[in-house]
Amino acid sequence: MSWGLLAACGASVGYGVATILQAVGSRRGGGLAAFRQPLVLGGLALDGACFLLSLVAFRRLPLVVVETVLAASLAVVVLAAHLVLRTALRRADLAAVGAVLAGLVVLVLASGEQPAARPGARFTAAALVLTAVLVLATVALYRRGPAWTLGLASALGYSAVAIGARAATAGGWVAMVRQPIALVVLAGGLVAVVAYVRALERGPVGLAAALVSVVEVVVPGVVGLAFLGDGVRAGWGVAALGGVVVALAGCVVLARSPGTAATGG
Repeated sequence: MSWGLLAACGASVGYGVATILQAVGSRRGGGLAAFRQPLVLGGLALDGACFLLSLVAFRRLPLVVVETVLAASLAVVVLAAHLVLRTALRRADLAAVGAVLAGLVVLVLASGEQPAARPGARFTAAALVLTAVLVLATVALYRRGPAWTLGLASALGYSAVAIGARAATAGGWVAMVRQPIALVVLAGGLVAVVAYVRALERGPVGLAAALVSVVEVVVPGVVGLAFLGDGVRAGWGVAALGGVVVALAGCVVLARSPGTAATGG
């Protein structure tokens, strides 16, 4: 297994564990008091570490592969919530976990190391403009927007983070931070978090989680294939697409599970 895949898998598991830590910690203190809980703080620190791991993966693998692996953190959340929070584990959840794992195995076999992306100035300008539009749309939707629009905004924010991270990899870490497209990563991350929290306030957890799981894979995947030189091993294209579809179907089921609901508030 390549370093990129190891980083993506580590980030996926870490995100799931961080979700459980934050869920348990928030039960010991609500509101702002939750941020004084060691488990919540530990979960946030783990989130940060997982984000850095995801950047390593974005440098080396196609976006569609990395995002599918990250979306699979829902499987970790559901299984861990059953063990730690004693949530119900449905037969459909077990089948969905199996589907996610099967899809990921196919993607592991199909994926290969990718060269650093070298987008042109037009791509960078377009990404900055579209991200600015997303920020303005999120501001407009924040007060009265329905849950599904906020969930979609959050998913597009996560997509912007992935696209920006992949496009800003040429030249090493220092050069990545100094590139204009790094603003896409920052703004996209803010939109993703703020819109997701607001979506949870206005609608069911499953809706927001399902939207994020699907959109954050499809949008970056298409952009990566069309503009950033992403690809898979020769002859593995159809298999990789099948793996993504199967894994995403499992994620959609898991997004509506009791374990996800228990940890999403």
